[in-house]
Amino acid sequence: MHVTGRYGPAMAVSGLTTFLWFDTQALDAATFYAGLFPGASVGAITHYPADHLHRPASDVLAVEFTLFGQAFTAINGGPQFPHSEAVSFMVHCDTQDELDSIWDALVADGGEESRCGWCRDRFGISWQVVPRDIQELLAAGAWPALMPMSRIDIQALRDAVRIS
Repeated sequence: MHVTGRYGPAMAVSGLTTFLWFDTQALDAATFYAGLFPGASVGAITHYPADHLHRPASDVLAVEFTLFGQAFTAINGGPQFPHSEAVSFMVHCDTQDELDSIWDALVADGGEESRCGWCRDRFGISWQVVPRDIQELLAAGAWPALMPMSRIDIQALRDAVRIS
């Protein structure tokens, strides 16, 4: 793909990788996410160099993984930059069983429920676990039904706007 940038000439762009910064949990997080979603995988794992000042060579530096065809790299960079709700991932589910399964896995082992389909996993990453038609439901007026929910009840949202 060629992109004509506002600040420069056209350039060839071949992809985009999202980096997630962790203190020491990069491998655990990547393995967890790859095990949670169909078709996901863990790729290359790199370690800190032997001459690194703050970490031994046996420590994981970065882990490449793929979710839903999107490339990610989890990096163990230290505690300086904790995750926040400013960045989150939305997972679209077709059924209540799917939504419940993903929700339960994300909030297990130290994760936290929040409001309106939001939760945070044990690594501090924020997620929105929603029905695939969430935008249609909200546009039809399901906001009042959504507001008191933590985990979304798909049928309750549909009933609120009379969609079956």
